[in-house]
Amino acid sequence: MSQPEETTERNRLWASTMSGFAQNDTIVTAHRDSTASIELGAIPFDERGIDRLTREEREEILLVPGATRAQGAGNRAIDEAPDPWRTCFERDRDRILHAAAFRRLAGKTQVFVLPDDHQRTRLTHALEVAQVATGIARALGLNVALTEAIALGHDCGHGPGGHASEDAFNPFLPEGFNHAPWGADVALASLNLCAETLDGIRNHSWSRPAPGTPEGEVVSWADRIAYVCHDFEDAVSTGIVTTDILPAIVAERCGIRRGQQLGSFIDAMVRTTLTHGTIGMDAHHAEALAAFRAFNYEGIYLRDESQVQANAVIDVLTVLVNYFIDNPTSVPDATSQDAVRSAVSHVAGMTDRYAFSAAVDLAGYRVDLLPQGIDH
Repeated sequence: MSQPEETTERNRLWASTMSGFAQNDTIVTAHRDSTASIELGAIPFDERGIDRLTREEREEILLVPGATRAQGAGNRAIDEAPDPWRTCFERDRDRILHAAAFRRLAGKTQVFVLPDDHQRTRLTHALEVAQVATGIARALGLNVALTEAIALGHDCGHGPGGHASEDAFNPFLPEGFNHAPWGADVALASLNLCAETLDGIRNHSWSRPAPGTPEGEVVSWADRIAYVCHDFEDAVSTGIVTTDILPAIVAERCGIRRGQQLGSFIDAMVRTTLTHGTIGMDAHHAEALAAFRAFNYEGIYLRDESQVQANAVIDVLTVLVNYFIDNPTSVPDATSQDAVRSAVSHVAGMTDRYAFSAAVDLAGYRVDLLPQGIDH
């Protein structure tokens, strides 16, 4: 069957751009009529551009005392040559963005297993945390690149099925399983990230020791601010809760819409920190945030349906880890002598759909027992 004329023409035009558009013997542009240019004047070639050294010098001027400065190749476990254009923290951010562990967050539960088109995943959560965190860091004069790197990488240690995966993996490891240090020390270990980035990822959870940088502290707050607001919005959109039952302390102090809530909490953090010098939030808004989180726990995270889902996740992941312990040769690229740790690492890296499919296909798990929402 021949294609519609308009489709054929569109494909022809698209194909015609294959080599770009030569403006002269040395320059190719993206568009036939490209005119964008920069003014070079009489600047010598070796002084053109904003390279890493220039940005490091600008950090000394633009960042406040106490903010984390980028230095050369950065404090890494394995020494590297510095990048000519990017600071060490910009480099970390880019490495995380291109990492498989980060991409797989698109298929991992935030609150709802296999969310619909409008609900958050771990990936969209990470992006929203990065937006909140960099907005705060920029206003405070902190290192935005380091803040963004920590925020993007903070949940890369999560397994499939949300926090329930931690309960599933916990019994298999002597030290237990916590997604925060697992993300820094296992999931992202191959990236050779800077110590400051790893510290922020490892300690972003409030139950962990405090991060060693103000940027890490900002991400700890941004994580809670973001998930409290967007988890509530997702729950409202699914009909689990309604805005009219939001605690009065939250509605009156921060509003009922996500944009109002985020703005209130972000502004509170910026104003409080600029007033007192400590990364934190005034008691008035912190009380509302705590009440908001408690409301979400009772009405969303710990509701009966969520507990049923969590128990199903724990069961299926436990079965899957035991399968790979018993069949270590089934773990791709396994290099560890510890079959248990290797199995946990393999399953923890899976997306929801892949883990549940593997449990059915490899371990004979019953499809009707899979967590609700799984579509086979």
